[in-house]
Amino acid sequence: MSKEFDYTKLKHVTSVDQSDREVPYNLRQSGPTKVEMLISTRVRKSPYWHLSMQAGCWRATVYNRIYHPRGYVKPEDGGAMVEYDAIVNHVTMWNVAVERQIRVKGPDAEKFTDYVITRDATKISPMRARYVILCNAYGGVLNDPILLRISEDEFWFSLSDSDIGMYLQGVNADGRFNCTVEEIDACPVQIQGPKSKALMKDLCGDQVDFDNMPFYGLAEVKVGGRSCVISQSGFSGEAGYEIYLRNATLYAEDMWNAVLEAGKKHNLMVIAPAHHRRIQAGILSWGQDMDQQHNPFQCNLGYQVSLSGKGEWNKKADYVGKTALEKMKNELKDGKKPYKLQLVGLEMGGKPIEDYAPDFWLVSNEGGGNPVGFITSPWYHPEKKKNIAMGYVPFDGTLNSNGFPKGKVGTKYKVHLPEKYSDKPGTPVDAVVVDIPFKESFNANTREVVKG
Repeated sequence: MSKEFDYTKLKHVTSVDQSDREVPYNLRQSGPTKVEMLISTRVRKSPYWHLSMQAGCWRATVYNRIYHPRGYVKPEDGGAMVEYDAIVNHVTMWNVAVERQIRVKGPDAEKFTDYVITRDATKISPMRARYVILCNAYGGVLNDPILLRISEDEFWFSLSDSDIGMYLQGVNADGRFNCTVEEIDACPVQIQGPKSKALMKDLCGDQVDFDNMPFYGLAEVKVGGRSCVISQSGFSGEAGYEIYLRNATLYAEDMWNAVLEAGKKHNLMVIAPAHHRRIQAGILSWGQDMDQQHNPFQCNLGYQVSLSGKGEWNKKADYVGKTALEKMKNELKDGKKPYKLQLVGLEMGGKPIEDYAPDFWLVSNEGGGNPVGFITSPWYHPEKKKNIAMGYVPFDGTLNSNGFPKGKVGTKYKVHLPEKYSDKPGTPVDAVVVDIPFKESFNANTREVVKG
């Protein structure tokens, strides 16, 4: 037991109703816990790991069984908000090699892909990408990758954080689809910020017409003399691109250093994935804002299963989770509540939250009492000069104009912040439900209209 803190006194809350989950979110409040990350061979180092270290990475987490850089500017030098300034005013590069690339290739690649995602893969043209979700048989969200269609018979699933690669291989374990499913040595970096197009023009020259490149458009290019696929997309609300380096294990330095060189005149900064900016844009983080026991409707992804783009149902052939999702949609239409908690946006008081939350901070009704929900993604919004968050509160049956669930704007709550952020320790801060996104987004994958 630590000499600094008596861990037997940690608060463990069980009163939040998560009875519709087999494994409830762990709401025990532990606060910051000082540990040293063990670097061992059980977890993979990406091809860019050493380059992130050279760029000043000082902390990391594990994502998709790969070490994931999550901080370059130390707290004493301004921390994550210095990185925020870089992404909203200049341009940034992120090591996101943790987005494993699972390639589906063969005559049945389209048929296989269409079966495992909730939207229509047949409407995705070659050299285009889409934000998609995969659900299990119960309607739970297994993953929300970017799906790249490289050619008629080849798709790449650019994964968020879960073992979806093994799941995809399991779906085709009996060979019912004539295609291969395997991870490939292609690793992305993200180029995000208002100067991203200017940087990409300098980096790629006349290989791509960036002025006319559609959002989610793909292109084959050479960066640093090496073969890459680029996508106009990204995990932020800013304009941006992703560079997927082929044979990344061999050529990481060539691509990375070419970006650094081209970025000098644009004030390029290597930073961690900009969670402060993605929260403003309402972009979800799998495992944090949702998991396999959340259905798309309760985490604001219902639009992903409106498959015709007009709210009509059952326009697509069978796919994993379809029966369960149809049932939920019909129950919602009938005024029923097929789940307990709904993801909402909140503006709240307290001192500026300028780093990752170590706990799912608790939410109570305005009048007090036992907690009824919890915060998943909080951060400080410099322009609003207040804290914002996404979190789960009891679902009250409110639907938007498209018939999808949402939180009732204006509903008031109390949020139990740790002492570090509390205006008055021991007293919860005021919070109110607001619309998501919290800030204008230049990135269409926040709430893209689904038409395939």
